[in-house]
Amino acid sequence: MAKTDKFIVEIEKAKEGEDGKPSIGPVYRNVLAKDGVIPLPQELDCCWDIFCQSVKRFPKNPMLGEREMVGGKAGPYVWFTYQEVHDLVLRIGASICSRGAMQGDRCGIYGANCSNWVIAMKACDAYGLYCVPLYDTLGAGAVEYIISHAEISIVFVEEKKISEVLKTFPSTEKYLKTIVSFENISLQQKKEAANFGMKMYSWNEFLLLGIDNRFDIPIKKKTDICTIMYTSGTTGDPKGVLTSNESILSIIFGVNHHLESMNQEFSETDVYLSFLPLAHIFDRVTEELFISKGAAIGFWHKDIKRLLDDIQELKPTVFCAVPRVLERIYSGLIEKISSAGFVKHALFNIAYSYKLRNMHRGYRHAEAAPIFDKIIFNKVNEGLGGNLRLILSGAAPLSHSVETFLRVVTCAHVLQGYGLTETCAGSFAAQPDQMAMIGTVGPPLPVVDICLESVPDMGYDALSSTPRGEICIRGKCLFSGYYKREDLTKEVMIGDWFHTGDVGEWQPDGSMKIIDRKKNIFKLSQGEYVSVEKLESIYSLSPSVDAIWIYGNSYKPFLVAVVNPNLESLTQWAQVNKVTVDMDAMCDDPRARNHVLGELAIICGKEKLKGFEVIKAVHLDPRPFDIERDLLGPTYKKKRAQFLKYYQVVI
Repeated sequence: MAKTDKFIVEIEKAKEGEDGKPSIGPVYRNVLAKDGVIPLPQELDCCWDIFCQSVKRFPKNPMLGEREMVGGKAGPYVWFTYQEVHDLVLRIGASICSRGAMQGDRCGIYGANCSNWVIAMKACDAYGLYCVPLYDTLGAGAVEYIISHAEISIVFVEEKKISEVLKTFPSTEKYLKTIVSFENISLQQKKEAANFGMKMYSWNEFLLLGIDNRFDIPIKKKTDICTIMYTSGTTGDPKGVLTSNESILSIIFGVNHHLESMNQEFSETDVYLSFLPLAHIFDRVTEELFISKGAAIGFWHKDIKRLLDDIQELKPTVFCAVPRVLERIYSGLIEKISSAGFVKHALFNIAYSYKLRNMHRGYRHAEAAPIFDKIIFNKVNEGLGGNLRLILSGAAPLSHSVETFLRVVTCAHVLQGYGLTETCAGSFAAQPDQMAMIGTVGPPLPVVDICLESVPDMGYDALSSTPRGEICIRGKCLFSGYYKREDLTKEVMIGDWFHTGDVGEWQPDGSMKIIDRKKNIFKLSQGEYVSVEKLESIYSLSPSVDAIWIYGNSYKPFLVAVVNPNLESLTQWAQVNKVTVDMDAMCDDPRARNHVLGELAIICGKEKLKGFEVIKAVHLDPRPFDIERDLLGPTYKKKRAQFLKYYQVVI
C-alpha cells in the first residue's frame, strides 16, 4: 500500500509584512532537498554537453522518429539515431556560421514539431545562438514583432509557414537575412526573398552550405542564455523570457532526482510522443529530459484527429498533454463504455468502483485490482499503445473527474504539474499513487523554494490555518529576465523571488492546489470584490457546463456568464422536455437558458456562494471557446479582454 508522508520541509519562518504590505508565509522545499538542492555536475555547462554525453553513451539508439507517408497515409516510424542527429547538427551549425551568425545571435524556429526542429535547436545549442521559437498563436503580428524585437537574423521554418515569414517584410528587413525551409521552397519564394536582399534555402541546400567550412564549437557557460521564449500574456505585446543553460539543466536534474525517489525514472528504453508545441517551455524541457536519458522521441503527423493513431503506432511509455487533449480521450472512452451494452457497461462500473475504492484505501494502482486490470482496464492501455506508464498534464487545471477516471482505467500514473515559462516549466509535480493529490499540482520539485504571500484584497492569508496566497518561487531554474523589458522584470522579481500571480493553497501533505489568479479580480457596483477564476472553477462543477466565462463590472451589481453547455446533458434535458434537439436552436431557447441557470443555482447552493457571486443571466454558445477566435491563448488560458470584445453584444 502507498505510504503518505508530508512532502515538504520548512526552511525559513514566516514573516509579518511591514505596515500596509502583505504577510509572507514560511518558506518550504521538497524533503528530497531538505539539506540543500543537489548541485549540477561541474562538467556539464549547457544542453549541448548533455546531448553529447548521450551521443557518446547511446550512439545507435533511436532518437528522432517521424511517420513515413505512403500514398498520403501515415505508415511506420522511421528513425535517426543519436549519432546521425549529432552529425546533422554539426552540418547545420556549420551552415549557420557560414551565413555570418555568431555566438549570442538569435535564430528563429517556426513550425510544428519535427526532427528538423530539434536539429536546428541543437545547432543553436552547439554554437551558442539563442533559440527563439516563433508561433502565430500569440496573436496577429506576433511573428513580425518577435523577429524585430529579438533581432533574429536567421529563421528555420516549416514549408507551409514560409509565406507568413515573407509577410513580415519590409518591417523585418533590417534583421532577417536567411530563411531555411524544413522541406522545400519555390522559385517564386526565392525571388521574393531576393527582393529584400535575403537568402532562402531548402533544407538539403542548406546542409551543403557549410560542408567545406570548419567552425569551432565555442565555450559556453551555465549563465549563458539558451533560449528566448515569448509568452502570450493576455494583453500587450508578447514578453521574451530569457532562459539560461543553468535553468534548463537544473530542471533536468531536479526532475530526475524527483522521479528516481519514486522508482519512476526515465531511461534509454523510454519512448515519448512529441505533439505539444516545442515553442512552449513544457515540451522543450521534456524533450531535453528525454535526450539526457538517450530515449526516443517520435513526432505526431500533425493531425489532431489522428493523434490516437500516432499513439498506437509509436507505443509511447510517457505522454504529456494539456487538459483539453485528456478531456477528449476521456469523452471518447466514456462514449465507448456507454455504447458497449448493458452487461459490459455494468461490469465496467463494478470494476471501476472496486479499483477506485482500493486506491482510496491506499493501494498502489497496479495492486488495487490486478484481475480487473487484466480483463478490463488493460484494453484501455492497449488503445493507448500498450506501453504507457506515465501521463503528465500541465498548462491548465485538469478536472477532478477526468483525472480520477484516467488514474483508474489507463493502468498508468496520471499526474498534474505546474510551472511557468519564467520558472522553466517545472515547479510542482504530483506523486504517483497519492489519491489525496487529485486536483492538486503536488509538492514542489527539489529545485525550488516556495512561499505564499498574502493577498488581503482577495481575502487570502498566507499565515492562516489553511495557508492561501500568491505563489512565490526561488531557485536556479528561474528566468534571467524579460528581454529588453527591465521594467516588467522588476514587477515580478522582488529580491530572489518570482511572483507568479497565481494563488495557491497548501494542502496538509505539502502539495499545492491552484485556486485563483491574483489579477482576475474586479469590484461590483456595491463594492464587493469578485474572484472570477475561482467562481469559474466552482460553476464548472455543474454537469451542464463544459466551459464558462463570467463577467461583471463596477457599474452593475450582479454577474452574467457565457456558457459552453455540455451537449450530452442538454440533449437529455431536451428529450425529456420535448424541446428541439437542434443544438443551435436549443441554445437560443429561453427554456434551455433557464435550465442551465437552475443547474448553476444548485452548484451555488452546494458551494455556499454569496449573493453577489450568483450568476443572474447566461448566454449559451454551442461552439467551444477556441484559439481560432482568439478567445484562448496557446496554453488555453482565457483572454478576458478578447472575450468581452467578442461577446460585447451579448453582454
